[in-house]
Amino acid sequence: MEEAEEETEHHQKKEAMGCDGQGKLSDSEFSKPLPWIGVYVAAASLICGLAMFADLLRGFRNRRFWFPCKSFSLNATTLTFLAVCVKLSVDLNTCMPSRQDQLSKLSSNVFVCTVMANSMPSLGFMVTQDLLMNLVALGILVVTDVVNICIQLGTGAIYVFPQEHALVIVLTLLMFVILTFSAITVPATKRFLELKYKKSYELALKQCPLYQTERRGGFCELKEDLMKFWMMAHTCSPQFVMARSVTCTTSGFLCFLSAVTLSEAILRSYFIQPSSLGFCGGDSDYKWSTTLVLLSQAAAVAIGTVAPASRWFTAVNLQCSSGASKSLRDELRVESYWVESLSEKKEHPLNFWMLHGRRSRKLAHDVNRCILDLCIAIQYGMVFASKFLRRGGANGLYGTEQPRRHKPLDTKGPEETATNHLGRKKQPQNLIDLLEATDPISKGFEGILEFDSDEVASLAGSASGEPPNCWALPLVTLTSIAASLPNINPCLLKKLVKAVNEALVYVKKFEDVLDIEGELANSRKAAEVVWLGVDLYHKWLKVDLQKLSKKQRARPQEVFKELEDIAKKEFSESWEKNMLLKPSRWPIKILAANSMYRISQTLSKKYESRNIGTEDTLFREVERMVSDIVAGCFCNTARVVGMQCLVTAVEVREASVREAAMHLGRTEKILEIVDRRCIPALSHHKVAKIDGWREFYKTNKCTPSSTTHPSTQCTTRQLILTIEK
Repeated sequence: MEEAEEETEHHQKKEAMGCDGQGKLSDSEFSKPLPWIGVYVAAASLICGLAMFADLLRGFRNRRFWFPCKSFSLNATTLTFLAVCVKLSVDLNTCMPSRQDQLSKLSSNVFVCTVMANSMPSLGFMVTQDLLMNLVALGILVVTDVVNICIQLGTGAIYVFPQEHALVIVLTLLMFVILTFSAITVPATKRFLELKYKKSYELALKQCPLYQTERRGGFCELKEDLMKFWMMAHTCSPQFVMARSVTCTTSGFLCFLSAVTLSEAILRSYFIQPSSLGFCGGDSDYKWSTTLVLLSQAAAVAIGTVAPASRWFTAVNLQCSSGASKSLRDELRVESYWVESLSEKKEHPLNFWMLHGRRSRKLAHDVNRCILDLCIAIQYGMVFASKFLRRGGANGLYGTEQPRRHKPLDTKGPEETATNHLGRKKQPQNLIDLLEATDPISKGFEGILEFDSDEVASLAGSASGEPPNCWALPLVTLTSIAASLPNINPCLLKKLVKAVNEALVYVKKFEDVLDIEGELANSRKAAEVVWLGVDLYHKWLKVDLQKLSKKQRARPQEVFKELEDIAKKEFSESWEKNMLLKPSRWPIKILAANSMYRISQTLSKKYESRNIGTEDTLFREVERMVSDIVAGCFCNTARVVGMQCLVTAVEVREASVREAAMHLGRTEKILEIVDRRCIPALSHHKVAKIDGWREFYKTNKCTPSSTTHPSTQCTTRQLILTIEK
């Protein structure tokens, strides 16, 4: 009996999953996963909405009311998400009768408009190949969506809101055309912006006092220089120009219209005329998930409309403020850069290898020119219509009333925020405390020379020589030695480690900019690897520094001796395999061991010769050396800021200037402390390298006649003149 029941159940299950009793395929289980597919669509829509919200929030926070694209831009990821989000609108044969089912199809269609309008500024920082690939992919997606909506309108799968769907289809196609033809102008726009930046740059050189050999320095002067560079970089940013372009602002207006269309449909469905629309009864196979899709996409559309609509209203505002001084003809004139790329392509010959005959080549060129003439006409018409629409919006908003004047550009931009607000809030306090504490006992920057003595014999021998020093590796090695000293107050050691940790953040950034040739790459990697062990595990390579410091010892001399022996052993183990390499190309472990050996020997000799009485005195001496090295590195602040401002790639120049502003704001107090010291009269190239300082101190004495104010050595303006020469 039980066997018969089991056989019956098995037969029923087989029928449900395969053929039915009549031998036809059973589709009763096909629709079961659809609610979870709806959840997947809702999640994808929500992620897109959150990304757009992040850009919106960042724009308000940084007072960039043109809302640049950072989290949400046109790329492979967003296009994949968009393909998931339009799943319901391209579903041709699933029955979707209810109110939320029909609205979810409309919301998916509107969502495409919102995504295109939001991501339009991101065209500015794309290279030509990426532009082409992304636009082709977006075009396939848009055409598929539009065709499927039209099919559903014809078959009756979409039986309400036909006018709304038709309007959104028109807006979607217009948006895609605007997006495509705006992308065509990107290469020409970048060339124009580069030309504009170079002219502004040359003008800034002539206006700066240093051009007439006047010296300036200090934090305020650096900040003033940075303001000028930011203004130049900001106004020449491709994203900024694209976001403020007439076509982008028009796309914001179209996006706003599509959002209003969706809002009108939702209000009619739920509040105004719910019974007159004639919704059918029953649920779709997506069941409750369509409500989630509608809510998530409606929220994403609401969030995503703010940025494009803001660009539109800002453009109308600026039109009102500047329109009185311009004639209608000047306002509606189409600039040459809109069609420059198309005109160039029209004149260039086609390289079709399969066309050999003169007649076929002539026909191909004629067809190509006709197509490009059509594209140029569309471009002219689109730009003209966009300008006319913006002027009409200005007249509609203010009428004949004379609006108050607005500043076309807020000069108190994100660099001001970064320097005055964000940077000052994140000052490296432990590093500041270290520099303040060691300032009274410091002799300027002599610790840069004293940490490594020439009296120490080279482990590699005189024939090979010593590797060049970077700023980070001596800091890391000195801190490792300090952590191994016995009878040191744990609080003092903890403060030193925190201070060095904060210092290394800036030292690494400085060396990334200054080490152009990559000569110090291995030394910097060695510093990073060693510091990871010291900071997190209290170990230098595999040596437990805490265990070493807790041994009962009468003098630190034995600690130095043990560290020297360990370093010598580590060096010897790898030396034979790498002895033919240049010192700067030595492996990380050899560089770390060599640094530990030399600095331990130097401190050991220093300890013996000066008869330092206590471990605390030795620890303070190590702190002073660390402080001097950090202060010397920070003398390059102006040069690093200047080099970040002079980034040649137009796509990343604005971000680089902003990062420079952040660095300057966070190091304001440190620069004030460093300003109190006397810097030797070194060239910019020698100030950038720790070995340049060491060479100076070996051959000169730091007298008042040979020193000067540190910041006058490396201002941004001096850097500019140096690069120009």
